[in-house]
Amino acid sequence: MLMAAVNVKAEEPQQAQGMDSVVISLITCSPHEEVYSLYGHTALRYQNLRTGQDIVFNYGVFNFAAPHFVLRFVFGLTDYELGVGDFGAFCSYYKRWGSSVTEQVLNLTDNEKQRITQALAINLLPENRIYRYNFFYDNCSTRPRDIIEHNVEGTVVYEEPSGQQPTYRQMIHEKTSHHPWATLGNDLLLGVKADLETTRREQQFLPDNLMHDFSKAFIVTAGKSRPLVKEQRVILPAGQQKVEKEFPLPPIVCMAILAAVFAIVLAVEHRRGKCIAAFDAAWMLLAGLAGIILFTMLFSEHPTTSTNLQILMLNPLHLFFIRSVWKHSRTTRYWNLLLICTCLFFIGRIWQDYAEGMAILALCLLSRYWSHRKNIP
Repeated sequence: MLMAAVNVKAEEPQQAQGMDSVVISLITCSPHEEVYSLYGHTALRYQNLRTGQDIVFNYGVFNFAAPHFVLRFVFGLTDYELGVGDFGAFCSYYKRWGSSVTEQVLNLTDNEKQRITQALAINLLPENRIYRYNFFYDNCSTRPRDIIEHNVEGTVVYEEPSGQQPTYRQMIHEKTSHHPWATLGNDLLLGVKADLETTRREQQFLPDNLMHDFSKAFIVTAGKSRPLVKEQRVILPAGQQKVEKEFPLPPIVCMAILAAVFAIVLAVEHRRGKCIAAFDAAWMLLAGLAGIILFTMLFSEHPTTSTNLQILMLNPLHLFFIRSVWKHSRTTRYWNLLLICTCLFFIGRIWQDYAEGMAILALCLLSRYWSHRKNIP
């Protein structure tokens, strides 16, 4: 890998006319079943037909074993880096996972190839190769796009979108449709901003969308235009996917079971004429702990998590009232607060799409208000 990087840097002083043997392509890899790859991947391929050099520039290199990786990813503090490696090895990796690899050969002048090569070499320097990754706004798909856009002689013009455009949440749902628990996790963390209509450029955070847009894009220079993509071909056809096992019950079934538990407890309390304090303490503890996560996400560097109305149901305030509910003392304020938050939660559905089953959870918590109003003087 280091040798390949040295070779690219060595070509920087060459004149543009020496780039006629160079081919630069956008590479798009279809998703595979690992959670981190449900959205696909984008890279840049650099071929020198004269020297035989064939390498890939990959802005998606990360160290999953780094300390607190998941926690840092959730809070938008993950550092990714630009890596460079052999293109054959790159394809072999995706072949093992059953992903397809599609190449779009870019329709570039020799001078544009030179500028892109130099830009990649500069990005590869130790002081530049690491960047602060953001899933929606600065990722392995947007970085190659920006490199290309900034180094062509003219402007890259994309096809104008028509009709209503999807939201970030809708696009994520398309990619996680076969992974209900990943969908639930995303929906719990994403807030109101994830439900706003996106622009064509914002949609290019997904590799498939970028590939589609590149296929119809033009480079416009001094009133003249040329297709951005000269040729599109499948380097590696899709194979058999390795499917990772998930929890056997989908979230909606688990929520239905939870609702049944609440209903049984409600029936028992109605017959006894007394609330079960241990049950209230248990669900308040769980809701409060989940609320801590949603509360801390308000301070994440991910802009789409900053306003999340699901915090009306899952919030740390539950933890502060466990003691009083357990002892049945001074709880009226808590139950009234729960009623108000539940009403606001359902009103908030006008602006935000909630995670699957959150409405069921809200009704379950509302049943606790009703039980305490009936069973506590």
